[in-house]
Amino acid sequence: MHHAIGLIELTSIARGVQLADLMLKSADVQLLAAKTICPGKYIAMVGGEVAAVRQAVQAGAAEGGQMLVDQFVLANIHESVLPAISGVNPVERPRALGVVETFSVAACIEAADAAVKAANVTLVRVHMAFGIGGKCYLVLTGEVADVEAAVRVACASAGEKGLLVHGMTVPRPHLDLWQHLL
Repeated sequence: MHHAIGLIELTSIARGVQLADLMLKSADVQLLAAKTICPGKYIAMVGGEVAAVRQAVQAGAAEGGQMLVDQFVLANIHESVLPAISGVNPVERPRALGVVETFSVAACIEAADAAVKAANVTLVRVHMAFGIGGKCYLVLTGEVADVEAAVRVACASAGEKGLLVHGMTVPRPHLDLWQHLL
């Protein structure tokens, strides 16, 4: 497990590839993801020790200029965040449902990490900007009060950057809806 992860999100694919290389060469980090996302954006995510990740993200962001959409460095990332990005965390018993939608992948991942650290919830998934116009959303579950608290924290996190679209809680979602979200 990485002590920290960092990400830059750019409006240019070619520049994103170039800056992913710069990030890897600027610090002792591991490339976790480097790929295109809709609509023609690019993300580069690295992991490693906090100082190295911070250095790599600063190097990439400094060169991103006007093509930089968003960025983050998350120290001590919650253990459920990376699996939620890669797929779906298992849910034994669906309870209340929380969804938070953002305008950037970086803002959503930051919001997801803040949410699961703030309340007793399960982060189900982080859907990253594929086929949804560059937006990103997270899905979480838990007891109603915990989900409401997690959604508030996630909305505040994304809202601080001006990248919140919407957040909501459904106390007793229909089982068919759960099947669709999973």
